[in-house]
Amino acid sequence: MTRTGSFKHAVMLDFGKLVCNVTREPLPRLEYYRTSKRGLKRPSIGELHGDLDRKPEKQEEEEKPDAHGHGIKLGWIEGVLIPCLLNIWGVMLFLRLSWVVSQAGIVESLIIIGISYLVCVITALSLSAICTNGQVKGGGIYYLISRSLGPEFGASVGVVFAFANCVQAALNTIGFCSSLNDLLKSYDTKIVDGGVNDVRIVGSIAIVVMVIICAVGMEWEAKAQNFLIVAIVIAIFNFLIGVVVGPSSDASVAQGFMGFSSAVFQANMKANYRFSENSQQSFFSVFAIFFPSVTGVQAGANICGDLKDPASAIPKGTLLALLISAISYVTFVFFAGGAALRDASGNITDLVNGTFVTCTAESNCAYGLHNDYTVMQLMSLSSAIIYAGCFAATLSTALTNLLSVPRIIQALGIDRIYPGLIFFSKGYGKHGEPYRGYVLVLIVSVLFVLIADINAIAPLISNFYLASYALINFCTFHAATVKPLGWRPTFRFYHPWISLIGSIMCIVIMFQLNYMFTIVTVTIIFVLYLVVVYRNPDVNWGSSTQEQIYKSALSSTLKLQNIGDHVKNYHPSILVLAGNPMNRPPLIDLANLITKNHSLMIVGDIIKERLSHRKRKQLNSECTKFLEIRGFYQPIDGMSIEEGVHALIQTSGVGKLSPNIVLMGYKADWMTCPVKDLLTYYNVLHDSFDCRMSLAILRLPNGLDFSHLTTEIVAEPTGMPAAVGSNSNFQTISTVPTDGLRPPRKLMHVDSNLNLDSANGSNDNTLTIPQQAPMPNRRTLEAQRNSIVYSTRGGSCVPKEILDRLSVFQKNQSKGTIDVWWLYDDGGLTMLVPHIISLRSKWSQCKIRVFALTNRQMELEVEERNMANLLTKLRIDYSSLTMLQGVTNAPRQETVDMHQRLLQHFTESDGTQMPIGEHERVALQEKTSRQLRLREMLLEHSNGANLIVMSMPMPRLGTVSAPLYMSWLEMLTKDMPPFLLVRGNQTAVESESESEPESVESGLFGDLESESESESSKLEQLESESEPESAKFYELESESELKISDNPESESEPELS
Repeated sequence: MTRTGSFKHAVMLDFGKLVCNVTREPLPRLEYYRTSKRGLKRPSIGELHGDLDRKPEKQEEEEKPDAHGHGIKLGWIEGVLIPCLLNIWGVMLFLRLSWVVSQAGIVESLIIIGISYLVCVITALSLSAICTNGQVKGGGIYYLISRSLGPEFGASVGVVFAFANCVQAALNTIGFCSSLNDLLKSYDTKIVDGGVNDVRIVGSIAIVVMVIICAVGMEWEAKAQNFLIVAIVIAIFNFLIGVVVGPSSDASVAQGFMGFSSAVFQANMKANYRFSENSQQSFFSVFAIFFPSVTGVQAGANICGDLKDPASAIPKGTLLALLISAISYVTFVFFAGGAALRDASGNITDLVNGTFVTCTAESNCAYGLHNDYTVMQLMSLSSAIIYAGCFAATLSTALTNLLSVPRIIQALGIDRIYPGLIFFSKGYGKHGEPYRGYVLVLIVSVLFVLIADINAIAPLISNFYLASYALINFCTFHAATVKPLGWRPTFRFYHPWISLIGSIMCIVIMFQLNYMFTIVTVTIIFVLYLVVVYRNPDVNWGSSTQEQIYKSALSSTLKLQNIGDHVKNYHPSILVLAGNPMNRPPLIDLANLITKNHSLMIVGDIIKERLSHRKRKQLNSECTKFLEIRGFYQPIDGMSIEEGVHALIQTSGVGKLSPNIVLMGYKADWMTCPVKDLLTYYNVLHDSFDCRMSLAILRLPNGLDFSHLTTEIVAEPTGMPAAVGSNSNFQTISTVPTDGLRPPRKLMHVDSNLNLDSANGSNDNTLTIPQQAPMPNRRTLEAQRNSIVYSTRGGSCVPKEILDRLSVFQKNQSKGTIDVWWLYDDGGLTMLVPHIISLRSKWSQCKIRVFALTNRQMELEVEERNMANLLTKLRIDYSSLTMLQGVTNAPRQETVDMHQRLLQHFTESDGTQMPIGEHERVALQEKTSRQLRLREMLLEHSNGANLIVMSMPMPRLGTVSAPLYMSWLEMLTKDMPPFLLVRGNQTAVESESESEPESVESGLFGDLESESESESSKLEQLESESEPESAKFYELESESELKISDNPESESEPELS
């Protein structure tokens, strides 16, 4: 750049900085779009627009240079073209290509080469598309696949590919040793036995030397590559010129080198598969041995972190290398097949007699394409140059493979995918050389060198490479068909369906080569895949599988809009009003028992104060980590409790994926809390029914709110280092002042004794998630459960009974009962919820006992038979059925006195803001007595149950006041086992067997929306009469149909309105 140009460039940069400083608006620059943290950081929306959080956001520290970054950056020739050629021109070029021609003939050899290169070209096109779609870093094939399909596929194929490269290095080293043995034999020299032991000794030494060369650095390896490629090219032309010149002596002719001849060409045209290398050869067995000689398309990608411009260098260098090597192989096939015989005795006398090509059992032919692996030395201009080229081809390929494997291991270790590889990923020196990875590669390669048999190793390598190529092609197909917005490769010469064809070809060829090796390869990849799935690494690489999940979810959600509701497909989706989910684990656990693998769970958290974006984002992140995949966390800030609940009910979910049940905790302090808080809680119930939601209220004997606890470890019996943690059912929380992350919030729609007005609460009860310690996942928590001791804020240990309360719905339940008090028909939800809970493995030992009211006191057996028939039709597995009698009897005096004590502060004479009027007491006296009588029956039948599920009385608008209704709930649930009150929305959630199609809105149990005026008047009449004139009940009309009818002659049980 000229001085004038430099000055103009500087002026433009200064102008850009000036504009940014004045307007705070950043100008478009490349540094803003890099995925790494290096470079410029654009102003956030909070900085430009202004934020509630006045504290400046912490600037992220600049990312350290990659541990596998290197100072030497290579261009496309020395970084891609030469490594690819060196990797392709390996042991097969001079030692096995002539043998391939002898077995398959010229025609089928060309077919083998064509299929091999077709697979490789398709893979190269797919690889080029991936490499040009954004920035490519070190890690080779692993990096490309993991960032395209995700860590599960990338890590498993990365390990297999790294292993294949180690074996490939061993294969070429064995080829070098075999060629060296042939050279020594020509001089009647040997090291030990002139056979496999010599191969093992020389091969091990060669591997050590090459690993040292690779570990020295890229500069030395590049220099060695330049020397080796020159040697190979000279050897190739030496062979071609030698064939053109022809045989130099009768001895050469006797050994099968005839020079170009149409007769020889015709004789070698067709295949001649024989028994060789301890097996009968065929087209695919020869293909398996040849295929490793074209597996070099990944050589450039393996060291992509060391390239100046990977996106440009990899497509250009790889495709050119494939073209050059393909031309060389095809030329060798024509030259070898047109100038050398398949069999020759090597005896000059036989040549004179014309019998040198006739091989018998007594006189075996030791020369020719079939029998002599060194026939190319015979056909070349100088055998010494061929030996040098063979040494260079084998050692260069081995060198390239040994260089790439530690980079893959280092990338896997840095990403912390497999714990066993982290040790080998440590970098040393200013360039971060993975010396430990080189040691691992050395050990694996030497072990395979000890096999000392090329034909035994080659099929295994072919399977590993084909598996890798299949996945590379599938990556491109998947990304191109899913079409994420980030898929914009600059390389355009690819097609997704061609990539899919290439992937299928690889799989088919794998099974054709050796189905046992294929099964082993697929099994290894599958096991490695499952390991990553189980570990679930916390990475986000923007893979196409993530995009596929998003698009599939979006498509399915949209399709649901056109699917009508049906009782058979009912899903109990729950909106849990739990506040911060870490404060009330039992409430979350119960909802998870109901929704797990069935339906949706949304945890609503209402925060009165406005939160800044940073606080809301961090709170959302931590609570989502706690919930994991069990549900969604939905915070609402800047609203009152009543407004927030109304907003959550109306806006939670998307389309049909919306909650239909509201689950909340019981308000234990309703007698002492401010009247406003009680009304807020009561109005939440009405809001739920107004929005036609089902409602469930959970009460535990000692409450649900555990926000007063902290989980600091005071001792660890196992001797492990102390650390902040928790068990599997209680996430790490700590207490901080109110100016921390979590603003004060006192939710009244959950079990809490806190005031609605946060200003009146104690700051000690305000919780936050510690920022300095990462939140462990639930698997880690489960493993640590028995080794962690918790303490309260005062320093005392948390008793075991409190931990048991925390995990009441998570621990295994011993043999017990789930008592279901199905008092009134609400659509069947009261019966469905315990049925789902009983199906869970931890509650499967509990039997369901059903308690029901009877409409006909004089026909108890008939009523019991009808109810049993109903439960059978609904396919409910229950252990016993009890029809309750005497529910209309007067309660005992002590029960009445207990109820009166609950309402002593809600009388008109007491001056309370919410008195219970005398008219209300008289009008609802029968219903109140019924609740008291039900309590007595609960104590009699269900006091020892593991869980009680009961139909919740309906709080009819304008009829029953909040204190009186809460007194009913108090009497039903006080001093009871875990108690769940359930009220459906009067639409069917269960269907009888073989029922006619029926929508949920006009379901089996009636429609809440379609009540007639006459029915409404009947409900109003229930408020003032102790017994209704008529009530709906079930009659069995036939074996396959249930009917709801009105029977004015029957004695019906009044509904609690």
